[in-house]
Amino acid sequence: MASAPNAPSAGTRPPTKHELAAMIWLAVFPTLTVLNLVLGRWLAPMSPVLRTFVLATIAVPIVIYGLMPQLHRLRGRMLGGTGNRPPR
Repeated sequence: MASAPNAPSAGTRPPTKHELAAMIWLAVFPTLTVLNLVLGRWLAPMSPVLRTFVLATIAVPIVIYGLMPQLHRLRGRMLGGTGNRPPR
């Protein structure tokens, strides 16, 4: 039976709260920095609440679907597990 695509492998424990917080920070900070650099002029005339809404709407899918799975795989490899690679 195949495991869920983002589930930790059998040899890797789930991340601690501190590890997860670090992984989230590593995904969120660069994403928001790049979005602010790329969209800053377009976002400048908006109110802070609307600007935050637009940034969050773009950043959350990037972080959740793009970066966090990569960070989970990297963490799995660093801990000696297989990450999410299929078994041989």
